[in-house]
Amino acid sequence: MITKEDFDEKDIEAIERMKLLDIYDETIEQYANWGYITRSDPPLGALFWVSDEELAEIRAWESEHNARVYHVIRTFTSLGTMDSYLYVSNNKNEWEMDRQLIKAGEPVVYVVNRDDPFGSEFGAIGVRKTLAKGLVRTW
Repeated sequence: MITKEDFDEKDIEAIERMKLLDIYDETIEQYANWGYITRSDPPLGALFWVSDEELAEIRAWESEHNARVYHVIRTFTSLGTMDSYLYVSNNKNEWEMDRQLIKAGEPVVYVVNRDDPFGSEFGAIGVRKTLAKGLVRTW
């Protein structure tokens, strides 16, 4: 967990991106106040906190890529279970373009293939908001 005292510019940007995505307000507050990372699960995009094990994986990934993950979208596919990490990179020059892609429903993410880690990669995905105010991946 990240405390408010640990927040940096990436966390402030993450909160702004969550607002752009219109994620459930209480989820944004939980991130802003306590650093909780949520995961949207299919099929309705229901929101859950990531498990301790998932959080450890996320923190290792953040350290390796000097980035901040603020939300995860889980998707079940024929290639396996995919976790799409919505994140803020350390490259501030990319932030405006990232915001525009989010507004278009096509954020840049890191996709973790839970069944075949070698299939994990960076890329863009399509997302839409659900009635539960979570997100689902559309492509």
